[in-house]
Amino acid sequence: MDWKEFFKKDRFASDAGIAIEQVEPGYAVTSMKIEARHLNAGGVAQGGAIFTLADLAMAAAANAHGILSFSIQSDIRFLESAMEGDTIRAEARERLLKRNIAHYSATVTGDGGKVIAIVDGILYRKQASPSQPGK
Repeated sequence: MDWKEFFKKDRFASDAGIAIEQVEPGYAVTSMKIEARHLNAGGVAQGGAIFTLADLAMAAAANAHGILSFSIQSDIRFLESAMEGDTIRAEARERLLKRNIAHYSATVTGDGGKVIAIVDGILYRKQASPSQPGK
C-alpha cells in the first residue's frame, strides 16, 4: 500500500499543510512549514498544529504495519516555540507493539534541530486493514 497516498485522506492534517516524508512499519517522519494560519494569539505556533504533526507521524508509523490503528491516549510536552517561517519535523518511533496495543514516541524538532516538543501515544490496533476500516 502507498502510505503517503493513504494519509492524504486525513483531510485535517492535509489541510494544515503537513507532508509525510518517510513511512515504514514502526517509523515515520512528517513535516510542516509554520505559516500565519498556524499561529496562536501570542504569535507562535499553536500547540494543536504541533500536536497534529506528531499525531500523524505516529499514526503513519503504526498503520504501516497494515493494521488500522487509532490513538487512545497521547500526551505532549512543549519545550520550545516554533515561529512563522520555521519548518518543523516529527519523527515517530515504535516503542512497543502488541496484538491490540502499541506505544509510539515522536520528537518534534525545528530549524537547527532544536527540540520543540516530545509526544507519547498509545494506539489501539483494530485488527482491520487500513484500506477496509469498517471490516
